Amino acid sequence: MGARWKPSVTVAAIASRPRAGDARAAEEYLLVEEETTAGLRINNPAGHLEPGESLVEAVGREVLEETASSFTAERLVGVYLARVDGASRGSDERDVTYLRFAFAGSVGAQDPTRPLDSGIVRTLWLTLDELRACRDRHRSVLVLRSIEDAAAGCALPLERLVTDASVRRT
Repeated sequence: MGARWKPSVTVAAIASRPRAGDARAAEEYLLVEEETTAGLRINNPAGHLEPGESLVEAVGREVLEETASSFTAERLVGVYLARVDGASRGSDERDVTYLRFAFAGSVGAQDPTRPLDSGIVRTLWLTLDELRACRDRHRSVLVLRSIEDAAAGCALPLERLVTDASVRRT
């Protein structure tokens, strides 16, 4: 029997706010611009689930590390499975399948004294139209898909996520 296949579990945050000074009150979404092997890419604040943490804890940690802002998850937008081909990322890395849990929520003020994670160039806020216009710069197809789902109101209550006490054992 061969090795068991395991997708890489990630979390992503979706935070929005009304665009200041926009008469149409267009929503804009929090994103990060990050260095990758394929150049500068736009991504949701996102990252890998670490041992011993819940999905909600993981998304809060990732947002803090990548944006220097706190994040309060309010609902689960969706669970996404996508395969990313290493060559399309400008890498010799193998193909990776990601199992991504995307959360909508609110962010606190950015702490200007806190450094951003290595590779994160800056945070930015873009409207859906602006995000659609730069698809070629997205880190993956899940960036836009999860934000469109959040904008459409997709939601599951956080109570549907269960972290058993066995996860906390060391």
